[in-house]
Amino acid sequence: MSTPASFKGHPIHPMLVPLAIGLWIFALVADVMTRVGGAPAWRTVAFYAIGGGVVGALLAAVPGLIDLFSMSAGPTKRIGLWHMSVNLLAVALFATAFVMRLRTSGHSGSILFTVLGVALISMSGWLGGEMVYVGGVGVTASAGNSPTGPPAA
Repeated sequence: MSTPASFKGHPIHPMLVPLAIGLWIFALVADVMTRVGGAPAWRTVAFYAIGGGVVGALLAAVPGLIDLFSMSAGPTKRIGLWHMSVNLLAVALFATAFVMRLRTSGHSGSILFTVLGVALISMSGWLGGEMVYVGGVGVTASAGNSPTGPPAA
């Protein structure tokens, strides 16, 4: 099932999500480094990684939403709605952590938001994988590929 938000047949949403995922996981690494006595610069790194991740997630959400609206009702669309909901919760947690850090110039417990956010994006990634690998979202059948096995050499 191809998606309308694509570039030359390739879905845009999965091209953009690694930006947010990578930045948020790196923010968690920076938070851990800060906690174990690393240089104070790690706190700044975490702050900007969280902010960049929020921006990246919002950019990825646009083609994801277009793809979701194009899906017909059924189990895959229900998974897509859960995927979207979990992602929105994760973005809200990371945005809250960002604002907390902006106002207090420190952690103030916001590392908990980062840990929870990474857990949520992990769950959401599983749901996204379920949509692609089980539901076939964003996968276009190729003329050279047989549904029963690998293409002939």
